[in-house]
Amino acid sequence: MAEVDKIIHARLASDVALINQISRYIISAGGKRIRPKLVLLFANALGFAGPERYELAATVEFIHTATLLHDDVVDESSLRRGRDTANALFGNAASVLVGDFLYSRAFQMMVSVDRMRVLEVLADATNVIAEGEVLQLMNMHDPDLGVDDYLRVIRYKTAKLFEASARLGAVLAEANHAVEEACADYGRSLGTAFQLVDDLLDYESDAAHLGKNIGDDLREGKPTLPLLVAMQRSTPSERDLIRHSIEHGEVQRLPEIVAIVRRTGALDVTREAARTEAAKAQKSLAALGPSAHREALLEFCVRSVERSF
Repeated sequence: MAEVDKIIHARLASDVALINQISRYIISAGGKRIRPKLVLLFANALGFAGPERYELAATVEFIHTATLLHDDVVDESSLRRGRDTANALFGNAASVLVGDFLYSRAFQMMVSVDRMRVLEVLADATNVIAEGEVLQLMNMHDPDLGVDDYLRVIRYKTAKLFEASARLGAVLAEANHAVEEACADYGRSLGTAFQLVDDLLDYESDAAHLGKNIGDDLREGKPTLPLLVAMQRSTPSERDLIRHSIEHGEVQRLPEIVAIVRRTGALDVTREAARTEAAKAQKSLAALGPSAHREALLEFCVRSVERSF
């Protein structure tokens, strides 16, 4: 990861001062860097040790960072990773345009690897992520959203880049089709588990641990699994309260809604759904031989589900 960080900082360079300022601000906030780690771990597990793995690990982090910049503008967020969002500090226009810069820089980086399959994987991923963003926008303020439709957004918006990151390790190692698909399956399931836990933490954690404002999902009108399950298990009056809050993005009665979500066991249902996805990810690793890298990937499955931030 130290090598990846070197590339990230080198590739952020621009002759435009504001681009440097904003991109360095958001990158320096850190984060879990799971996606670049997946590129490295799968490449290493499959025996690939070339420098291209560092370039592509940095590339997926740039794509992820670009989506964060755009997401915070769309969601009107003011806090991420415990700090003011870039749009809160620099304005929406600058954040969107710097996000575009990071996207285009990511494509420059993937071209430099000179592998058509890499371009196919990442071009497909960025397109699906954009579709997921639009799907989520369409689902806003809809308390009647089905669980399958909710999961579809997760798989498009979040899990797709996890899937692409894992797949890239196999592509670099020139693994056969079955192994590549197993790697992709791992990433897809891990990414789904990761987002499910993110959604439940919006009702279980606190801003200091989570790094963002509690209740943001509700304020944005996002009907996430904890809310959908709570509505299924609550009284008619409680259901009406949740429905109204989703429809209008109201958080005035957030403490009451959090209490309903917790009392109905919706958080346990969501955590269990995440565990199921993590178990699928673990099963996919049977395609890899034993190694320290495979053990780290197994550990990711546990950490993604049992985390509190």
